[in-house]
Amino acid sequence: MTDISHFTAELIKSMALFLPETSLIVTFLVALAADLLPSKNKHLSGYVLLAGLLATALFLYQQTGITHQSFAGLLVLDPFGQFIKFVILLSTLLVVFFSFQSKELHESHPKLGEYYILMSGMTVGMFLLAGASNLMMIYLSIETMSISSYILTGYTKEVKRATEASLKYVLFGAVASGIMLYGISILFGLTGSLNLTDISSYLTNNQVDTVPLLIAGILIMTGFGYKISAVPFHYWTPDVYEGAPVTITALLSVASKAAGFAVLLRFFRTTFTLPEVIPDTAWTVIGNIDWRFVLAGIAVLTMSLGNLVALWQSNIKRMLAYSSIAHAGYLLMAVAMLDDTGGAAVLIYFFVYALMNLGAFFVVQLVADQTGSEEIEVYSGLGYRNPVIGIVLTIFLISLTGLPPTAGFIGKLYVFTSVVNAGYIWLAVIGVINSVISLYYYVRIIRNMYLRDIESQKTAINVSTQALILLLLLAIPTLVLGVYFSPLIDWANASMVFFIGH
Repeated sequence: MTDISHFTAELIKSMALFLPETSLIVTFLVALAADLLPSKNKHLSGYVLLAGLLATALFLYQQTGITHQSFAGLLVLDPFGQFIKFVILLSTLLVVFFSFQSKELHESHPKLGEYYILMSGMTVGMFLLAGASNLMMIYLSIETMSISSYILTGYTKEVKRATEASLKYVLFGAVASGIMLYGISILFGLTGSLNLTDISSYLTNNQVDTVPLLIAGILIMTGFGYKISAVPFHYWTPDVYEGAPVTITALLSVASKAAGFAVLLRFFRTTFTLPEVIPDTAWTVIGNIDWRFVLAGIAVLTMSLGNLVALWQSNIKRMLAYSSIAHAGYLLMAVAMLDDTGGAAVLIYFFVYALMNLGAFFVVQLVADQTGSEEIEVYSGLGYRNPVIGIVLTIFLISLTGLPPTAGFIGKLYVFTSVVNAGYIWLAVIGVINSVISLYYYVRIIRNMYLRDIESQKTAINVSTQALILLLLLAIPTLVLGVYFSPLIDWANASMVFFIGH
């Protein structure tokens, strides 16, 4: 006979731990209701979303230090997931402020309520993905996140390239989802479970054929690789980043990618490694498959292709799209080490990547609103037409390259350190070579701003006070974390605690 009282008690406890996600769902509903009001303010739903994100941040902070499994193993709460959720919240919050300043959005729609509603729905999906510990829950979370992102990509529907980008995004997403589901079905057939910890227990205690297990892992990796823009699952990224509104491109490049890396790390940490947690040591991989080599190979392909193709781009959004692919490769280097040091490096890198990449995209938005173009050539003389924008963009680009004294240098330093400590010297060397290659296309923009056609560029670039404040709020931490980074390091190290329910 089923113990209803026990089930009810567990459900109540799970709901209490579900408060951040509940807050986002309530925000979605309130924003939907606000959009129905006869208000002339385009951003009413945006203000509701801001309030909801702040309330969610409060609920999330109250869960610090808690490690628990909820909803019968569908979701887990742990410090690792909390860190990723804070990155997602910070990114979404900043993109909402970017949206308030976006001329592109204002001119394309008389009302923007559905834009903010879809953004809140996308955030719910990313939160669920960061804590999902069941393969079916992972799939549903990816779909929840993706449906909103498909629509937001083509939000400026009167722009031909936006419609094309949205359609390509849907098609590639459907293929990736189908391949991932096939991999899930194979893994379920091998182990008889969809729960990550149960799968790990089965693989630990039973002999499983290596070939189907390898195929299942690679097929599931297709779904994860699609979300993080890893080669060869990256084909959608350049067209989608170029065609989507700049605000959505920025959100996809950071928040969506953070959720993808979260589920990738959790999948390998929980499913394919033993439960013993020994700080700063390699996780013991179950079975005969060298997943480190598989992930390292994907990392090399990803960062190499991203950097090499970025060299030839003339559109800055497309260039940053390939740059984003390259950064996914750097992050995969740390993931491939399958140890706490590499995991902490991923968290450190993602936090600083959010600041510098969002800052770069915000400058792209401001310049595109003023000039009507996203071509790199329009940045000629920008350092003199608006010195503040020139300086902050230079800071962001130097940080993306990974040069001191910026936060990007600290991020790459910890990534490369984790790789070297694990004995993968060859992988670190390839990473350094790729960083040198990236210097060329980032410096090309700086060269245009200060050395190209200075006299012919007379038109000033004027931006609002609110935009300048946002730029400084992103640029100052990018510099400060380059010299004073110990609190971030401590937070990342403390967050390398996964719920392992063996």
